[in-house]
Amino acid sequence: MSEVTSALLAGAIVLALVLHFAWLARRSRDRASAALAADEASIRTIVADAANVSEGTAGVLTWEGSWNGQHVQLRTIVDTLATRKLPARWLSVSITEKVAVPAVFDMMMRPGSPTTFSNFDHLDHTLPKAPGFPAEAVLRTDRRGTRFPQGIIAGHLEPFADGRAKELLITPNGVRIVWLLAEAERARYGVFRQAAFGDTRIDATLIERLLVSLSKLRDAINRSERQAA
Repeated sequence: MSEVTSALLAGAIVLALVLHFAWLARRSRDRASAALAADEASIRTIVADAANVSEGTAGVLTWEGSWNGQHVQLRTIVDTLATRKLPARWLSVSITEKVAVPAVFDMMMRPGSPTTFSNFDHLDHTLPKAPGFPAEAVLRTDRRGTRFPQGIIAGHLEPFADGRAKELLITPNGVRIVWLLAEAERARYGVFRQAAFGDTRIDATLIERLLVSLSKLRDAINRSERQAA
């Protein structure tokens, strides 16, 4: 084989690889666009006026709108911290309305490593648990000696029964649940270090379930405070 032929063959191989990678990138973008459209459609089934207010942070998408007269926020977060065995995609559902608590109450299930979605690790004070809380839960606050209506909170933990709810956050400015949507595909992450989550989509039924649970919890806390006043 002549040097000219070898050069032409090498060039053809390089061109084929460039075109193949470009096709893969285009297909990945098309899939991402389709997935985003599907997620937004599910969200707007429940939060009709949901607006995408994402700020461009890698792996984070945020929507805000109103549900049953309350301001709500929904966010998906891809957590790729190296301390995790596999990257995870989380769904954060919040009602950002006033709650009658004096400080931050944060319940984290099985806290073992830092997360990108929570300040739990920065809260200095661990709370004793009242009966009714999951055995795997750890409670923390930002203010020592603060008392919370733990009996009421413990009665509104139904979403934590099946192991996918990760965090319940209660602050004077709102309530939030963080839910595990999916873990990355092990094979692809192991070989290519790519956090791919298959066909996982946001389920409208799940959104409504979490919003209903948060709303009932907020109402119960505020009603108890009014009755005690």
